[in-house]
Order: sequence, then C-alpha cells, then structure tokens
Amino acid sequence: MDIHVLEVFCRIVESGSFSKAADAVYLTQPTVSGHIKKLEEEVGVRLLDRLGHRAAPTKAGELLYRYAKRILAARQEAQQALDEFKGGLRGELTIGASSIPGGYVLPPLIGRIKALYPDISLVLKVSYSKEIVDAVIDGTYEVGAVGAKFDVARIEYQKFAEDEMVLVVPPKHPWAAKGSVKAKELPSQPFFFRERGSGTRKILEQALERHKLPMSAFKVVAEMGNNEAIRQAVKAGGGVAIISKLAVEGNIMCRELAVVHVTGLKLTRDFYLITHRHRSLSPICKAFLSFVGTPRPS
Repeated sequence: MDIHVLEVFCRIVESGSFSKAADAVYLTQPTVSGHIKKLEEEVGVRLLDRLGHRAAPTKAGELLYRYAKRILAARQEAQQALDEFKGGLRGELTIGASSIPGGYVLPPLIGRIKALYPDISLVLKVSYSKEIVDAVIDGTYEVGAVGAKFDVARIEYQKFAEDEMVLVVPPKHPWAAKGSVKAKELPSQPFFFRERGSGTRKILEQALERHKLPMSAFKVVAEMGNNEAIRQAVKAGGGVAIISKLAVEGNIMCRELAVVHVTGLKLTRDFYLITHRHRSLSPICKAFLSFVGTPRPS
C-alpha cells in the first residue's frame, strides 16, 4: 500500500468528502478518486460508500482507517525522531481536549510552547472527555486533556491543572442575595446540566451522589453540549447550573451571573493529560508533556 494513498483515504474518512480531501492534499478530485479505486482493487474490498456528495467508510474501511492512522503516526514519529537527532524539533501534534482545558487552560500554554519550538505545529481539537479517551486509545490523538478519569486500563493519567466548579444563578435570583445554600436545597431549582460523556457531568454526578442526591432528584430543564449554552441559559433566567468557574469568570465580574456557595459540597476537580499506556511517544509529544505536565518515562 502506498502511504500517500493511505493519507488520502484517511482525509476522506475524516472529512466525509472526496472534494474536501482533495483540497487538503492539494490534488484534483479525479486523482483522489483514482487513488481510492486502485486502493480498493488492491485490498479486494469496497472501502467507501459514495452517498451523493458525501462519503462514509464501510466496515472494511473503518478497519483499514484504524491501521492507516497508526502507519501515518509511525511515519510522523520517525520523521520527528530524525529531526530531533539533527538538532531540531519539527512536525505536527494533534491534541484532543475536553471543553474547559481546550477552551481555557491549554490555549495560552500552546502559545508559549510555540514560542519555544517555532517549527512545530500544534492542532487542538475540542470534544467530550469520553470521546477524547476513545480517540487516544485508537491512535487518532497521541495526547489528550480531560477533566475526569475513566476506568480504562490502557490510558495513563497525569494531573496538570485544577479547576473549581461553582453554582451560578441569575443576579436577581433569591439565592444570589442569600449567598449560600445547603446541598439538599439544590433539587428545588430548575437545573441546566452538561450532557452525558462530559467530564463536568461525571465529576458533578460523583459529588452529588456523595450527598445522596441522584440526578433523578433534580428538575432538569435541559442537558447541553457546551458551557456557552449553559451560561446563556442561566443569564436568561431559565434556571441555575453548576459549571466551571473558568467558564464564567467574565460573567461574574460583570455581574451577569452570581456565585452561590453550596455548604459542604466539594466542587473541585483535576485536569489530566492522557496518553496510551503501551504506545511509544513521539519527540514532539514528549516535549509537550514536559512543558505542560510531568513527562512520562521513556
């Protein structure tokens, strides 16, 4: 198999489009189609289903995609190792991150790393914590940053930052003047929660369960896919929420939201850098871990 054809194939799978993949690799669409046709003839099975203007991998295509990503990662690792041997650090590192580390913690750190290593390219992809863990396992991302630990033996966790989660209410809410409430009072209010699979949701559920407050006890107005949606919903007066303080600091300073202390409820959490426990790390990934967190032994 031609490694460049595998790269084209992966681009199609990731973008869902022959034309977008062609643009990404600077080839014409007929050339890309020809590459895929030859690849399918070589492996003797259909790899992509053409669905109008879209393309989706078949079961065989999904299987090949996982191996192709490993092959491309190994090529990049080899190139980075040679660059490091020659005295430089070059290449690209894709980092998967959940919403809070991806939106507030990592961006300034990435800027500083780039200043140290001007020839590297760092790509930050933001998604749910569970999706980041799955992507590190299958090799899509070499490193991730998440706000909760999942019981996955193949993942290694390294703490690199802390976060505080706070109860926020609209400024005119009765609790805003009160300043603090007991945990048992929380279910009396309409709540906005993050969706299942997010680190915020996982940590919050664990904290509430310690107070014998299951999610079923709450009046859930909506489960939302990002912190921005929750911020706007609480500002509009539709309910209250427990959310990362990093995500609402600006709103608190402008008095668009008020923080209410929850007596006895510990709402702090750690952020972790995650890597695959049994997979070797590229030089650029090691440099990233060394700068942001604690480097893993070679």
